[in-house]
Amino acid sequence: MVRFSNPILPGCHPDPSICRVGDDYYLVTSTFEWFPGVPIFHSRDLAHWRRIGHVLDRASQLSLDGIRPSGGIYAPTLRHHDGVFYMITTLVDGLMESGNFVVTATDPSGPWSEPHWLPDAEGFDPSLFFDDDGRAWAHGTRPAHRPAYEGHTEVWLRELDLDGMKLVGEEHVLWDGAVKGAIWSEAPHIYKVDGRYYLLTAEGGTAHDHAVIVARADAVTGPYTGNPRNPILTHRTLGHDHPITSTGHADLVQTPAGDWWTVLLAIRPYGGHGHDRVLGRDALPVTRPDDSTAVPPRDGGYHYNLGRETFLTSVRWEDGWPLPAQVRESAEAPALPPRRWPAPPACDNFDSELLAPVWSHLRTPREPYWTLTERPGHLRLCTRPESLSERANPSLVARRQQHAHFAAHAAMEFTPRAAERAGLALVQNDAHHILLVLTADGLVVIRREAGEDQTLAHAAVPPGRIWLGVEAHEQDYQMSYAVRPGDWHPLGAPVDGRVLSTSTAGGFIGAYIGLYTTSEGTPTTNTADFDWFEYRELPPQ
Repeated sequence: MVRFSNPILPGCHPDPSICRVGDDYYLVTSTFEWFPGVPIFHSRDLAHWRRIGHVLDRASQLSLDGIRPSGGIYAPTLRHHDGVFYMITTLVDGLMESGNFVVTATDPSGPWSEPHWLPDAEGFDPSLFFDDDGRAWAHGTRPAHRPAYEGHTEVWLRELDLDGMKLVGEEHVLWDGAVKGAIWSEAPHIYKVDGRYYLLTAEGGTAHDHAVIVARADAVTGPYTGNPRNPILTHRTLGHDHPITSTGHADLVQTPAGDWWTVLLAIRPYGGHGHDRVLGRDALPVTRPDDSTAVPPRDGGYHYNLGRETFLTSVRWEDGWPLPAQVRESAEAPALPPRRWPAPPACDNFDSELLAPVWSHLRTPREPYWTLTERPGHLRLCTRPESLSERANPSLVARRQQHAHFAAHAAMEFTPRAAERAGLALVQNDAHHILLVLTADGLVVIRREAGEDQTLAHAAVPPGRIWLGVEAHEQDYQMSYAVRPGDWHPLGAPVDGRVLSTSTAGGFIGAYIGLYTTSEGTPTTNTADFDWFEYRELPPQ
């Protein structure tokens, strides 16, 4: 029996959406305030995925200037119709423009079009359905026009004119939740199976009570009748200490042989009961999308540094309804020819002229603050006034933390002046992060929580090249350094990594780790050079 491992996309890859074209599968996820937006992945067997680019990779497509933490790009949907790929998503709280838009491409690796904005499309989590009569339909989630309680949302539907890329015709309200008093009925997707229309949604909020719901109708416009066994998938009855929680936001796909599968988001909690302090926030706020700092009920002391990840589970049909299997860490693989992709290197030596697709920027970069050509074989970052504590675009090149146990190392050359600093940054948001940075006063470890900085350790180091490292085992993040190759020294005690958890910081983002420099508000022409950066998964301790 061939098996696969979950998650299929580890680290912060929430809100997955999938489509099949022949024997190929393509998948996209949310990116919020990180740029480029909406990574797109390719698979032949549903279990092994490779990134082939980003849908929103130009500043003209995606303005994230000043975006709050956990604002930005929400819940993309990917569909294919008549040789064209369509991606529809929401830009939340944009300063220049906000709302729902569509981009298109004939090649999923790009280039993708400029946005086609849909000003009449309210709310968020939009999706597309192409019926077999040639008509296209847009649907999404919005606050209920006649709300009965806080968090009451409804799913709307309107026809989409593909030629004019605009909504036309009558609006239909399809659904507002299965469970009495259900909050955040969202993430709607419509499918047609054996002549019936199926509406798949999520509800319960994207934290521990997340669930997958299904309804069906004889016409795309409804009326829809819920499955009496709803929810068809949830882990909320398994407890906070279950290894996989918060299952929801699912999208279905059928193989050429007729087998059904679903991709969905879920969370791997860890690091709760091994620490003295138990924090009182759940993983995610319930009052989204305009408030990322709400305090939901207690979460049992577990934490979510990796954010919401993409998982896969099988689906069978029973009594005319889809029935997903419980999401497991390992399961029998799809009955497809296995197709593994070459593993990306653990170490980036910065030998290319372009950044590898694993790297991201915080908000839209409006100027090229990085270069790989001024000093070949090095990533050079311009030291600029913008800092991580601002809602700006700092000189930061970062990648997702993808494992509870990992090590990251880098080699840096930097001569700091005055308030300048450069080094490694572990980022949750502007008010919560950890820094291992070289300053004019030496090498320091800084932990920022709720907007307050605390210097935890300091070491005097000679000028010249310095090697920086962090080794994490669940919520213990041990910083280290070397001034000679291989001569590593711990710097201070392990740092409490719960500051990088959404249980502490709120919002929807998993932790990122990367290379960073700032002059803390002072103009400068200084630069920081990084010879290489390495990230490796470690076995648990």
